[in-house]
Amino acid sequence: MAEVGDRYRVSAGALVFRALFRPVFRGVFHLLSRVLLTGRENIPAQGPYLIAVNHVSLYEPPLVLAFWPVAPEAVGAADIWERPGQATLARLYGGIPVHRGEYDRRLLDSMLRVLESGRPLLIAPEGGRSHHPGMRRALPGVAYVVDRSRVPVVPVGVVGAADDFLVRALRGERPPLSLHVGPALRFEPVTARGEARREALQQNADLVMTRIAALLPPEYHGVYARQGSVISEAT
Repeated sequence: MAEVGDRYRVSAGALVFRALFRPVFRGVFHLLSRVLLTGRENIPAQGPYLIAVNHVSLYEPPLVLAFWPVAPEAVGAADIWERPGQATLARLYGGIPVHRGEYDRRLLDSMLRVLESGRPLLIAPEGGRSHHPGMRRALPGVAYVVDRSRVPVVPVGVVGAADDFLVRALRGERPPLSLHVGPALRFEPVTARGEARREALQQNADLVMTRIAALLPPEYHGVYARQGSVISEAT
């Protein structure tokens, strides 16, 4: 990733890596597992948008990045850049590191520049892996970015990407992996201030997660079990 002033652009090296290796990773996933992709018609044909996905293990982000029709930008936990192998892949792909639990204005500005450039951006609203199917409560960051950028959110539910996925796959089990894409969502601007604004943003983040939960089996719903939502669909 390279940033020039207020403009965002992807480095030539990252573009080459994505062009060469996204098909390779698709092939690896097909070899190791039984991949099912539903809701492809819900992926916007163009324009900036957020891709919001549940996050159980290390495997949801590369699965989405490999099978999405275009190469999205991606936000990942900063500790990925400290792990051998993962760090190399993250740097080559051009991911954006985020420090969990910290307010990072530069990160938010980078995310907004990605969207202003017209590119999709992958984010996990939970802020990290849950290590079990049940979803945790979303952090408000996803709603803050949506409120600032005015872009739609595409909810994505991934089933089967457990921590032991690779171990089972290497045993020859070929465990199933399902990637379900829901209709894009759009929110009204949040006009409240102070604590009321924070509560409204959290509510919007929860609504995104509720829509993700609707794409998943009950054991994945976690804190979003039996919650309803009313959101207008993006046009």
